[in-house]
Amino acid sequence: MTATLKTYWHGLGPADRYVAWIALALAGGGGVAVYSATAFLGGGADGAQGYLWRHGGRVVLALAAMALFSVIDYRGLARISRPLLVGALGLLTVTKVIGVAQGGAQRWIDLGVVGFQPSEAVKGALLLHVAVLLVKKQGYIKSFERAFTPVFFWAFAAIALIGLDDLSTAVIVLAAVMLMCFVARVSALQLGGLALTGAALAFVLLCFSPSRAARVESYTGTNLFPGTETEQVFDDRGEGYQAKQAQIAIARGGLAGVGPGKSVQRDFLPAPYNDFIFAIVAEEYGLLGAGAVLALFGALLFRGLMRIARRAPDPLGLVLATGLTVTCCR
Repeated sequence: MTATLKTYWHGLGPADRYVAWIALALAGGGGVAVYSATAFLGGGADGAQGYLWRHGGRVVLALAAMALFSVIDYRGLARISRPLLVGALGLLTVTKVIGVAQGGAQRWIDLGVVGFQPSEAVKGALLLHVAVLLVKKQGYIKSFERAFTPVFFWAFAAIALIGLDDLSTAVIVLAAVMLMCFVARVSALQLGGLALTGAALAFVLLCFSPSRAARVESYTGTNLFPGTETEQVFDDRGEGYQAKQAQIAIARGGLAGVGPGKSVQRDFLPAPYNDFIFAIVAEEYGLLGAGAVLALFGALLFRGLMRIARRAPDPLGLVLATGLTVTCCR
């Protein structure tokens, strides 16, 4: 069995084994961090062990998906990129109606054993289709009507739909699409227009979501949007509470941290095992531990852009690898 796995591993050909090791290291470290962040909950399905098992199950599914897509020829998927994107957008639209709401956002579809975020499918399908369009239109890539408009149409539709409930993901996808366009030689003027459109869309979405607008104002320390309450925004017990507690966690960690399982801020941070897991890592393992996590993501970004993308066998692989690398290093 060991010999078979070893033979398969070395027979992956152009697959970047460093990326696989980095993914395994991040997944393993994430499991330790999740267990530590939920240790105060005790055992049982809703305690630390329950969260650890759920995290482990998601890691297994993710690794299985990684193994599956590593043996699928992306050029075959490229032939059906438009139907894949249309289907993913349709699924995300349905989620807005019948999806499961968590944290004030309706992003999930309950599959029983696990939950599924259609926005993740939209991300992959959009990047694939944008890559196909950019490569297909290289002969007239500077043309606004023939090249840029189709890319803009699909990108705007997908990013706007994602941004209704997940603005941060929408911003990352926009950044990925812009970098793909830059690599594909889209004109700087058109890229500037895409950036301005994205900024305008983000402003509109924030105006229609006072809670998210308040978080932005709390972070910047400036009143930017109508409809937010100034006292609530700048109150350390209001919208600024989460950021304040995360800063305390990072400060407590110092250089080497307080030690595994000894976090204090996990009792104060909302969802310390999820949204604020990095703050717990910084508290328990200090600047060294947090720096190690950032270094792994940096290595992943480097391998994706400077190795996988640059050594892609064709332009489609180059553009697609560029976009996927940016989104996976979110």
